[in-house]
Amino acid sequence: MSEMLVPPGLSATEKLKYQGDPLADAVVADVVADERTGAVNEVLAHFRDNDQPIPDNLPDSVRRYLVETDVPPDWADLDRVAAAYEFFVDDGMHVASVLSFGAMVNCYAQPRPSRVLSLTHRLNQPHRRLSETSQFVLNLMGPDPFGSGGNFVPTIQKTRLIHAAVRYFIGRSGEWDAEADGVPLCQQDMLGALLIFSVQVIDGMRRMGITVTDREAEDYYYVWRVTGAMLGIPAEAMPETLREARELNAELVEASFGPSAEGIELTRNLLSLYENMVPGTAFDGVVAAMVRQVVTEDVADWLEVPRSRGWGRAVGAGVRAMRLLERSEDRSRVATTVLDKAGDLLLGGSVRTLTNGQSTALTIPADLREKWLAAGVCPVAPPRN
Repeated sequence: MSEMLVPPGLSATEKLKYQGDPLADAVVADVVADERTGAVNEVLAHFRDNDQPIPDNLPDSVRRYLVETDVPPDWADLDRVAAAYEFFVDDGMHVASVLSFGAMVNCYAQPRPSRVLSLTHRLNQPHRRLSETSQFVLNLMGPDPFGSGGNFVPTIQKTRLIHAAVRYFIGRSGEWDAEADGVPLCQQDMLGALLIFSVQVIDGMRRMGITVTDREAEDYYYVWRVTGAMLGIPAEAMPETLREARELNAELVEASFGPSAEGIELTRNLLSLYENMVPGTAFDGVVAAMVRQVVTEDVADWLEVPRSRGWGRAVGAGVRAMRLLERSEDRSRVATTVLDKAGDLLLGGSVRTLTNGQSTALTIPADLREKWLAAGVCPVAPPRN
C-alpha cells in the first residue's frame, strides 16, 4: 500500500496522507513475495557502517535499493551538516534526553501514528522503540554522519525498510481503514515525526533552560532535513528554513494533537519503563514531572501524565538552576562541570533500556564518545564489536 487514490481538492500537505514510499515499498513487497524476509534481515543485521561494501548475498531488488539510497541528496551541504557536530558535542546529551522525555510523548499525542504503533504490536514494548529511536539519533550525531567513518547511512536505509514493512503488513491486516485514514505510516506522518524530532526538540531544550542559539537550531534542523530526504520524504514537502518549519509544525503536528486510547497506553508504558530503571519508589513521579516540563500542558493532560506537586516544584527549581548555570558556563569551570553532569544523568536515565530483561547500552559515535569522555560525562558503555 504505497499509493492510493487521492481525494480531489486537497493541499499538497494533505495529499501526503495518501502517499507511501514507492521505492522501499516495492523492495518489501518483493522480499515478502519471495519469502526471503528472514534471510535479508540476517544479512542486514551485519550491515552497519557507511564504508562497508553492500553485501553480495542479497536479492537484486534489495541491492539496487541500497545502491540508490547510499548518498545524501544532491542539494545537501555536507559542510553545514558538519557544523552541527559542535552542537552535538556540547548539547548532544540534552538532545537525547529531551527527545526521550518530550519527543516520544509528543509522537503519542498524534492519534493516527499511535494507532499504527499499536497495530505493530509494540504497544507494550516501549523499550524497543526508545532504544531504536535513541540509537538513530546518536548515529546522526557523528562528525560526518553521511560520510566515511560514520554509520548513519545504513541506519537510515534499514529504518526506511522497516517503515515500508509496517505499511505492507498493516495495509493487508484488515484492521486499517485506508479510505478514512490514508496510507499507514504515510509521508504526512513521516513529516510530522521529522518536525517533532527537530523543531519540538529545540523547543523542549529551551523549556528545560538549555541555551540553543539560532544558528545551532538552524543547523540542527538542516541535518534533520537531509535525513528526511534520505528517509524518502519528498524534498518539496520539507520547509527550507527553521521559521517555515515552525509554522508547519503548528499547522500540521500540533493541530493534530489530541487524546487517544493508544496514545495514553503508550505513554503509561513509557513512564513505567523509566520508573523501573530506578530501584525503589523514592523517585516515582520525577519522570512524569520531567515530561510535563518538556511538553505542553495540554499534551500532558491528554495523555494522562500524572501530576506530582512535589516533583513538579523540584523539576521547576532544577530548570531555573540550569538556566543560571547556562549563563555562567563560559565563565565558570564549576558551572560547566555541574551542567554537563546533569546531562550525563539525563542521558544515562533515558537511553539505558531493558530488552528481554537484559541491560542494553547504546553505541555512541567514537569521535563524540572521546569528547564526552574528556569532559567526564559519557555514561554509555563502550561500543559493541
